[in-house]
Amino acid sequence: MTTRIGIDAGGTLTKVAYWDENNEIAFERFLSTDFQKVKDWIESNHANASICVTGGRAEQLKAYFNPTLEIPYIVEFDATMNGVMYQMKRELIEPKAAIIANIGTGTSIHIMEGNIHKRLGGTGIGGGTLLGLSMALTGISNFEEIVNHSLAGSRSSIDVLVSDIYKNNKLPIKGTLTASNFGAISLNAENDTNPSDLLAGVQGIIGEVVASLCIQVADAHQVEDIIYIGTTLEDNELLQKIIQSYTVLKQKKPIFLDKHGYSGAIGSLLENTKKY
Repeated sequence: MTTRIGIDAGGTLTKVAYWDENNEIAFERFLSTDFQKVKDWIESNHANASICVTGGRAEQLKAYFNPTLEIPYIVEFDATMNGVMYQMKRELIEPKAAIIANIGTGTSIHIMEGNIHKRLGGTGIGGGTLLGLSMALTGISNFEEIVNHSLAGSRSSIDVLVSDIYKNNKLPIKGTLTASNFGAISLNAENDTNPSDLLAGVQGIIGEVVASLCIQVADAHQVEDIIYIGTTLEDNELLQKIIQSYTVLKQKKPIFLDKHGYSGAIGSLLENTKKY
């Protein structure tokens, strides 16, 4: 039996989904700066696989394979939404409508109603921001290191809170809300911020910007559920916590799927499987 593989070639990571020997979906991921590793892995483990691809760098990935090999492409938004719907069914999540935030290199925001989906907008803030700002501020560029360091950090010396501004005055809004991301650094005469604090601050920017945009979109479309996906959330406890707390604060329901970053790859795999 020919192995079916779905690949999502993103700007930062390339995600792979395939059926294992137990007919369950298994996963792999690679840096998108090294497509040769993707090719080598497929040839070593699934030499005769049927492949379907999606993602912004799909054509670049396809160039690494034999040009006679037929590798169909599925539109990224369609693949991602199909992957989301598959996971929702598996996890028994059945909202009538939901906002979908796909936090990849940047963030794309969609609305899903039943089997219909539509892109509503997005932002350049996302995983690329996390890697880029972290490297610029601390010199750390490895995702796992960034996540681990940020968990040990504190945003108290990085951000200005509403309560910091309205110290002895009546608060117009909740005091724990961020009034200015990174605003406290200019007020810190000693400038004694450490790398972990800076990285926690970067996570704060990303989480609050993405959650804020999604909440505004959800309000505009009268939707309660917001589903957050994307490899930027993978094993990233702090970012999930920031997004969850801000979303709940604004009386929306945050949902995190089990395989945050593999929706596009799952959708490609399902498209590949439908043909047989």
